[in-house]
Amino acid sequence: MAEVYTVKVEEGREASNGKPSVGAVYRCIYAKDSLLQVPPQLHSPWDFFRDSVKRNPNCRMLGRRQKTESKEAGPYAWLTYQEVYDASIQMGSAMRSLGVNPGDRCGIYGSNCPEWIIAMEACNSHAVTYVPLYDTLGPNAVEFIINHAEVSIAFVQENKIPSILSCLERCCSNLKTIVSFGSVSSTQKKEAEKFGTCCFTWGEFLHLGSLDCDLPSKKKTDICTIMYTSGTTGDPKGVVIKNEAFMAEVLSIDQIISLTDRVATEEDVYFSFLPLAHVYDQIMETYCIHKNSSIGFWQGDVRFLLEDIQTLKPTIFCGVPRVFDRIYAGINNKVSSGGALQSALFHYAYNYKLRNLEKGLPQHKAAPLFDKLVFDKTKQALGGRVRILLSGAAPLPRHVEEFMRVTSGSTLSQGYGLTESCAGCFTAIGDVYSMTGTVGIPMTTIEARLESVPEMGYDALSSVPRGEICLRGVSLFSGYHKRQDLTHEVMVDGWFHTGDIGEWQPNGAMKIIDRKKNIFKLSQGEYIAVESIENKYLQCPLITSIWVYGNSFESFLVAVVVPERKALEDWAIEHNLTADYKSLCDNLKARKYLLDNLNSTAQKHQLRGFELLKAVHLEPIPFDMERDLITPTFKLKRPQLLKYYKNHIEELYKEAKGTKV
Repeated sequence: MAEVYTVKVEEGREASNGKPSVGAVYRCIYAKDSLLQVPPQLHSPWDFFRDSVKRNPNCRMLGRRQKTESKEAGPYAWLTYQEVYDASIQMGSAMRSLGVNPGDRCGIYGSNCPEWIIAMEACNSHAVTYVPLYDTLGPNAVEFIINHAEVSIAFVQENKIPSILSCLERCCSNLKTIVSFGSVSSTQKKEAEKFGTCCFTWGEFLHLGSLDCDLPSKKKTDICTIMYTSGTTGDPKGVVIKNEAFMAEVLSIDQIISLTDRVATEEDVYFSFLPLAHVYDQIMETYCIHKNSSIGFWQGDVRFLLEDIQTLKPTIFCGVPRVFDRIYAGINNKVSSGGALQSALFHYAYNYKLRNLEKGLPQHKAAPLFDKLVFDKTKQALGGRVRILLSGAAPLPRHVEEFMRVTSGSTLSQGYGLTESCAGCFTAIGDVYSMTGTVGIPMTTIEARLESVPEMGYDALSSVPRGEICLRGVSLFSGYHKRQDLTHEVMVDGWFHTGDIGEWQPNGAMKIIDRKKNIFKLSQGEYIAVESIENKYLQCPLITSIWVYGNSFESFLVAVVVPERKALEDWAIEHNLTADYKSLCDNLKARKYLLDNLNSTAQKHQLRGFELLKAVHLEPIPFDMERDLITPTFKLKRPQLLKYYKNHIEELYKEAKGTKV
């Protein structure tokens, strides 16, 4: 009998009074008697940092690569815990000297770097609420957030200052102080002064503060941060996270890792490249700060990402599926180009280790000899020292997850969470192979249940319980800033409704199978759960992205597809077509080839007739944030995609109907 990792704490109930049925309430086995609570002596994330500085002031804390004389990136240079602590206190004191008080709001705008963390800790030290301004959202969103959250001071990356200045006229009634992560030109200072806003360089601002200042007392109920989620429609929503929820999440990570793996220590090094404007990376970096670990930052350029990893050699790596996909493709190319013998040895070792993992052997005992002889080379893709891999933000394809578990020499946990749940609310246990393909079990701060969604055919009380994932517990948000209406929509009877459809597995793990919001009707009345369909089409090896579209005035579906470039070019060579990649995407034969392959993939996965595609448009350029087609976590922005591809969609419908006549 396989081990079960959750315990039932409440029975489900049948539908009544117009409310759908709900399944039983579960906790993870590590919280079976009670959910984790924040100890009384901890009041704010500042306490984690202060205690680490007391324990080990001279530990390396924040590092970045120094530029050499030839302008290339050299080795990492480090600030110690004590140095960062002093800078944070001084920055906090400078804020207070300008009249920024506890509970006021401070923006932080820029990509990951030591200044980001120092600004965050400066806010924590003086109980100021920090508000990340999205590095990846346009000036309009930045302006919206400054006004909506009433941000009075902002720490801004040097190259983002022009974009802040461009919207200053419309938000200067709130924003009175801008502090650059680096320098500011005199022209920029003058421009800001026109609107009554002061601009400071990092050094100038630091000098306004003092190390000799009293820190205000902090409470668990203080608002730590208001984090705006980009959302796939409408204005960003400000997710209010209090100190208690933020700390509970960090302590839960610590508790689960200490029970199932090795906790982080001052020997560990974390690679910071996922946006600090998101809760996922903020929580992970705060966990590292709590454990006295080091945090090394990337240069901010994806072209040098793997080179930064090789230089830093991290031991803890948090990624998103797109990054793991790249690593997977890179290693596979190396293996296949290494000759028949090398390839045969790799596949033999791979299958041997996979069988042992499937039998339940832990990572380090599944194939120690092959780990040394074969997988040591693949381990080098992430610098050679990684011992904890975490994946979040979107589902990790099963074949990629399996590959990383076999070849990386590290445990791997896929997690699931939202800004509203302070990052992870479910996590797979790294060394439990049977959790592959799932997002694992509830964190020790959370209880979870499923709620039936009858219109989509999901029943939380069936023998395989499926329904909308609902959460209750300590690490949840406290509502949307100034949007009580939206808060009431998602918080019902004390339960947060995530909008994601899950399925409980026999071992107590959760599998995400669909999304509730992305559902529409075709003209014949059939419901389409579009995300679930897209996930099946994505298993076609000839494509990298797909957006499926339908509406209630049409009886069938069409799609915009980003092909796998090499696969399409190989097909063209086979068929003696000499066109470049962009022209191939317009080629009728190429479009038919992809459409046929997509529909045969759909049939393999038992999609119904009305879920098959009737026409596709091939898009040579991957969906990106520059065109506002995806969110920073790579979710499709459906209304924006429709607006962008409106003409193509109309053509596809005409074309598909034309072929029917």
